[in-house]
Amino acid sequence: MAAPVKEPREPVKWTWRVAAGLACVALAAGAVGGGVGAWWVNRGESSVTLHQPVASGPERPKGTVAGLAANTLPGVVYIHAVKDGKEATGTGFVLDGNGDILTNNHVVADAVDGGTIRVVFNGGEVAVAGVVGRDTGYDLAVIRVDHVKGLTPLTLGNSDAVQVGDPVIAIGAPYDLEGTVTTGIISAKDRPVSAGGGGDAVSYISALQTDAPINPGNSGGPLIDAAGRVIGVNSAIRSAGGGEDPFGGEHAAGSIGLGFAIPINQAKRVAQQLIDKGSAVHPVIGVTLDVGYTGEGARVAESAAKDQPPVRSGGPADRAGVKPGDVITAIDGKKVTDANGLIVAVRSKAPGDHVKLTVQRSGQELALDMTLEGEGGKR
Repeated sequence: MAAPVKEPREPVKWTWRVAAGLACVALAAGAVGGGVGAWWVNRGESSVTLHQPVASGPERPKGTVAGLAANTLPGVVYIHAVKDGKEATGTGFVLDGNGDILTNNHVVADAVDGGTIRVVFNGGEVAVAGVVGRDTGYDLAVIRVDHVKGLTPLTLGNSDAVQVGDPVIAIGAPYDLEGTVTTGIISAKDRPVSAGGGGDAVSYISALQTDAPINPGNSGGPLIDAAGRVIGVNSAIRSAGGGEDPFGGEHAAGSIGLGFAIPINQAKRVAQQLIDKGSAVHPVIGVTLDVGYTGEGARVAESAAKDQPPVRSGGPADRAGVKPGDVITAIDGKKVTDANGLIVAVRSKAPGDHVKLTVQRSGQELALDMTLEGEGGKR
């Protein structure tokens, strides 16, 4: 069956009526378009009043990060230690109305002999500081500015009361960006950390660990708690390449969330000694450790090393009954993993403190009571 064929439409005949109709349509479209365009232009020319921001902004209670930062920043300073064209930068904070400022020794160490230490206050005032005292083993230094009015000493807290998970704020000048405020928590306590204490010296810290972002230039700055009290002195970071680097070190990397601060209870004790005497006293137990020992704990050397006896006669360890070859596995119940861990644990104490050592000897575990002695530290 053949498919049906549609009839073709009759072609439109072009007459004057058709032309007139198209002209009317065109005129109507032009009138509508012109009206819309005029409305849009007039709309653009009309005045618009924008709401102005409130000058004071929202209220920021003292307990907020903004409130705590505003209260703390006036007591934070930024340090530039210059010698022979080289400059080390760091942070510090005001301890008292006499102009004493606490910072890390590695910030100022290179400028001590023949250099200049400039202190920049949060308000922009600049003063030259002198060194009151410093200690490489604790990596702490006290510097002092004279004739500066309106000092704002920061309130010191109690680092022994800090708990893991507590919120903290770090303030400093990372990469010379003064007045930088970052937040985080206490990630761990009593972390054994060994880092540069200035020059070739090594400092030993039983540190507070924090994930608050801190970077080179934060060195010596305050770590504060939720009440605005200083609980630590920011001193080292774990770099991406491994190992602890002091801030400002030649190969120091940026923050990876592993920062370490000297607990303020220890820093306060050392700072007071530096102010009073110009140097600090280190607690010691009077043994020489076997640095080649790779087992668990810290082993006392079996024989003299570098003219030092394994157990100093009449020293704390000798009086407590420690023998050459003993392996110290804990101090006050806290595990000791290696020689550095033992040094850090002892350095966290004060001369005169009573401690209990756990010692392995010939397969037996012994508990020995000991009283620490003090020994002058290196400047």
